[in-house]
Amino acid sequence: MNVTIIDPLQGDFPEVIEEYLQHGNMKCIAFNRRGTLLAAGCSDGSCVIWDFETRGIAKELRDKDCVAPITSVCWSKYGHHLLASATDRSLTLWDVKSGEKIARVTLQQTTLLVRLHPGSCTPSICLACPLSSAPILVDLNTSSSTVLPVSVSDSGIGVLPHPRNKFADGSPPYTPTAATFNKNGDLIYVGNSKGEILIVDFKTIRVHAMIPILGGSIVRNIVFSRNGQYLLTNSNDRVIRIYENLLTQKKAVVALEEMTSSFDNLQGTEKLKAVGSKCLILQREFQDAVTKIQWKAPCFSGDGDWVVGASATKGEHKIYIWDRSGYLAKILEGPKEALIDLAWHPVRPLVVSVSITGLVYIWAKDYTENWSAFAPDFKELEENEEYVEREDEFDLVPETDKVKDYEVNEDEEVDVVNFDKDPAFSDSDASMEELCFLTAIPSPDAPEQQDKYVGSSTKVEESTHSGSPLSVDVEQNDQAIILPDLILAEGGNSAAEETVGNNSSKRRRKPSAKGLELQADQVRKPLKKGKSSNKSFKSKNKKNDQDTNGFAPEDDVTDECL
Repeated sequence: MNVTIIDPLQGDFPEVIEEYLQHGNMKCIAFNRRGTLLAAGCSDGSCVIWDFETRGIAKELRDKDCVAPITSVCWSKYGHHLLASATDRSLTLWDVKSGEKIARVTLQQTTLLVRLHPGSCTPSICLACPLSSAPILVDLNTSSSTVLPVSVSDSGIGVLPHPRNKFADGSPPYTPTAATFNKNGDLIYVGNSKGEILIVDFKTIRVHAMIPILGGSIVRNIVFSRNGQYLLTNSNDRVIRIYENLLTQKKAVVALEEMTSSFDNLQGTEKLKAVGSKCLILQREFQDAVTKIQWKAPCFSGDGDWVVGASATKGEHKIYIWDRSGYLAKILEGPKEALIDLAWHPVRPLVVSVSITGLVYIWAKDYTENWSAFAPDFKELEENEEYVEREDEFDLVPETDKVKDYEVNEDEEVDVVNFDKDPAFSDSDASMEELCFLTAIPSPDAPEQQDKYVGSSTKVEESTHSGSPLSVDVEQNDQAIILPDLILAEGGNSAAEETVGNNSSKRRRKPSAKGLELQADQVRKPLKKGKSSNKSFKSKNKKNDQDTNGFAPEDDVTDECL
C-alpha cells in the first residue's frame, strides 16, 4: 500500500483479518525487535520462525529431547538467540542463525512465561514465572536459579514464599503471578497475589518500592511498553490498569536509592509505599462494565499509543483496542475459536493472534485510499462533470510553471552518509549486528519425484533415437512426407482417438472429396448411443478409405515413435 494515498485521519490500528499462518499446532508467538521475524512455539516441542515479510517459514528449531508443548518464546535484544519454555519444565536457548541448541535447563516446575535479560547482547540470564512458585532468575550457563521476593514484611524486607506455597505471615496459599524486566533490565517488576507491585533490584534482589493496586486482586499479567514509559497490569478483578513510569530510563537504580534516602523518617512498608508513589502513577483503567469479561494477553502497540486485550471467554476470539486515554476504538471479532495468545507488531499497525486450533491470524488495517494526495489540485467527483480544458494545459512548458521561481542553493552540501535514528530503536548498539532476516534454504525434491523425472527423460531420449520403419524409408529416399491429421466432426469417437488409448497412432492419407461428402452425411444423421454407432462409424470410414484410395495397407501404417 502506498503511504502517499493513505488517509492520515484514520486510526492507526488493525481492523480485519488479512490472512492466517498454518504449521502444525502453534501455541505461543513473539516478534523480534524489528518485526521482521515471528517465532511460534508448537505443541510438538518445536519452534517455527516465520519470515513476516514473505509469510514463509524461514527456520524450524527442533530438539529431540523435547516433545512437550511450548508455553512461551522470547527473542534476545538483537535477534540472535531464542529462548523457549515447555511443559516438561525445560528451558532451551537456541542460536537462531545456525539452528543449534546452546543450552538446556530443567526446572522444578513448568514455566508459564519466560523473558531474556534485555540489556545483554549475549544473554545468559532469564526471568521465569513457574506454574505454582515465585518468579525466579535462571543462569542458563550454570543452571543456577535465584527466587525473587513476592511479599514484604512489616520491617520492609522482602520475604520469599514458603516451600508449601504459603506466605510466612500465614496468608492464603501463594498463587503464581507475573514479573517483567524494565527496558534496560536493571529492575524487575513483580506482581503478587496480594495485589501489589514490587520493584526489585536485579543485582542485589532487594525490594526498593511497593505499589498497592486498588482492590488487592491477583496480578495475572504485567507488561512494559516498548519505550518503557508505561506499565500495564491485568488483575483478577477483570480490570486492566495503565501506570506511568516516573523513573529515568538510565540509572534507575541510582534514582531509587536517592528516593529511598529522602524518606529516612519512614520505616517498613510505609517507606516502600512512599517510594513507590514516586515511581508509578495510575493513569487509566480499562474494563467491560457490561459483561465483566476476564482479559487475556494484554499488551501495548509498538508506539505505546494503543492498548489491546483479548477476551478470555471460551469459544470467543474477540480483541478489544483502546487508546491510552481510555476510549474504546475497536472490537475485533474473529472465528468461533478461543484465543490463547496475542502480539502487536513492533512497528506496523498489525496484531497477530493464536487460536486454540493452532492457527495464527494476522489482523491488518483496512486502508481507505485518498487519491487526492497525488496532486494538490486533484479532486474527487461524486458524479460526472463537463471538463473545460485550459488554454496552456498541454503546452510543453505551461505558463504557470514559467512564473514559478525555484530557489535552490546549489552550493549546499547534502549529507548522504549520516542518517537520523529511528526513535523506536534509539538504544541500538551500532557495533552489534542485528539479525533481521534469515537466509532461505530451498528444500530438495522428493526422491520419488526425482526418479520419476529421470525415468521420463530416459524414455524421451530412447523415443527420439529410435526410428520407425516409415522414417527409415523416408531417409533412404531423401523425401519428406507431410501427413496431416484427419479432422473429424463432433459427434462420436474417431478411430484415431481409440487407437491413442491403445498406445498406438495411425497415419491416414488425405481423404478425397467423395470421402468428405460421406463424412458430412454421417454427421447429419442422428447417431445412436452406445458401441454400435462407434463400430458402424469405424466400419464405414474404413470402407470409404478403401473405396476412395483403392488400397488399405498403407492406411494402417503405424509409427511407434509417436
